Amino acid sequence: MEHSLCVAMVGLPARGKSTLARRLAQGLQAEGIRAAIFNNGDIRRAVVGAESTLPEFYDPKNTHTLEIRERICRENVMHARDWLGQGGGVAIMDATNASSSRRDMIRDAFGDCPQLFIECLNEDPVLLDACIRRKVYLPEYKGYTEEEALDSFKRRIAYYETLYEPVGKEPFWMQVDATANRILAERPCELSPFYPAIREIVVSVWVGSLCLVRHGETEYNVQGRIGGDPPLTMKGREQAMRMAAHMRDRNLEWVFTSTRLRSHQTAAPLLAEHPGVNVMAMKEFDEIWAGDCENMRYSEIREKMPEVSAGRAADKYGYCYPNGESYALLRERVQRGLRRALFLARDTPLLIVGHQAVNRVLITLFLRQREEDIPYIHVPQNQYYHICLSPQRKIFERIHYTAPKEAVTPCH
Repeated sequence: MEHSLCVAMVGLPARGKSTLARRLAQGLQAEGIRAAIFNNGDIRRAVVGAESTLPEFYDPKNTHTLEIRERICRENVMHARDWLGQGGGVAIMDATNASSSRRDMIRDAFGDCPQLFIECLNEDPVLLDACIRRKVYLPEYKGYTEEEALDSFKRRIAYYETLYEPVGKEPFWMQVDATANRILAERPCELSPFYPAIREIVVSVWVGSLCLVRHGETEYNVQGRIGGDPPLTMKGREQAMRMAAHMRDRNLEWVFTSTRLRSHQTAAPLLAEHPGVNVMAMKEFDEIWAGDCENMRYSEIREKMPEVSAGRAADKYGYCYPNGESYALLRERVQRGLRRALFLARDTPLLIVGHQAVNRVLITLFLRQREEDIPYIHVPQNQYYHICLSPQRKIFERIHYTAPKEAVTPCH
C-alpha cells in the first residue's frame, strides 16, 4: 500500500466531518485519484438499527455497546484496507475517532499505509446550534418529537466529550476550522503524493451554487433616502415576482435574508415557489448602518452634514458614518454571515437576498477588487449574481431575471 493513504476524520458530532469527507472524495476524484468514503455510521445503522439512536449506546462505560462500536470500526477498517489492496488511492474513514486509543487502533490496522488525521473544529455557537438542531431530522430519529431527538443527540455528544482528545500525538495530522476553510495547525504528510491536493481541498471555498439577489425597489430608493426599513414599491414587488418566476425551476435548499422588511418582501414570492426550502434571516446581511444619517435623503446629508459627504467622497470604503458603519466594518460581519451560510448549506444550492452595500461586499469575497472600488460595484435590482466554486471549477456571472434559461450556466 505504498502508493495509498488513509485519511481519518476526527471530531465531535455536528462539526462538519462528513461534509469535508465528501469534499475530499469529490475533489480527489476530480484530480483522477481513486478515493472512497468509509462511514462507521452507515454500518452502525444497518447492523444495530434503532438501538444506536439511544444516547446510552455511546456511553463509554457501557461495555456491551462499546464492544459493538469497536467491532463496527474494525469491520469498516477492513473494508477500507481491502479496497486499498485492490488499487484504491485514498480511503477516507468518516467517524468521530474521538479518542487516542481509537486512533491508535486505526494506525495499527493501516500500519503499512500512511495515515493523516484531520480534526474538524466548529467553535461558532450559532452554527453549532443550527447543526445540532438539523440532526434531529435524520431518518434514525423518525418517531421522535423534535425535542426528544434534540435531547437524545445532545446527550450523545456529551458522552463523546468525556473521552475526546484532540490530535497531536499522531505522526501526521491537521486541525481545521470547518466553518472557515482554514488550517489552524498541522504536521504535514509531505511524503504522500496526495497531500498537496488534500490541502488545497481543505482550504478552498466550496460553493455548489450561490445566487446573490438584491431586494427590489423600495420607497426610499425612489425618494433618495438612506437606510431605514422601507417597504417595496409596486415596481419592487413586480421585480420580486419576476425573480421568483425566473427561479421557479432552480433547485434551492437554503434561502438567507437580512432582518429587513424589503429583504423579506423580495424573498416572499420565491419562498412561495419553493415551500420546502430552509429559510434563515441573518443580521449579518443587514444593510450598512448609516448611524445618525439613517432615513435621511442624500440631498439632506449634503446640505446639513457636508462633512459626511466630503468624508465619503474622499474615502467611501473607509469612511464611517457618524455612530454608524463603514464598508470596512461591514465587510467583517458580512464575511461572518457568508461563512455561516455556506457552512449550513453544505455545498447545496443557496440564495441570499441582500442589499446594495452588502452584495457589493459579498461579491468582493469571491473576486479580487481594490478597496476603493468596492463601494461603486454595480448591483442592479433586476439582476443577480450566480457563483459556483470548487478547486477545479469557478463560475461568476450576472444574470437578468428575464434572461433565457439557456443563458444560465447549470452547476452540478
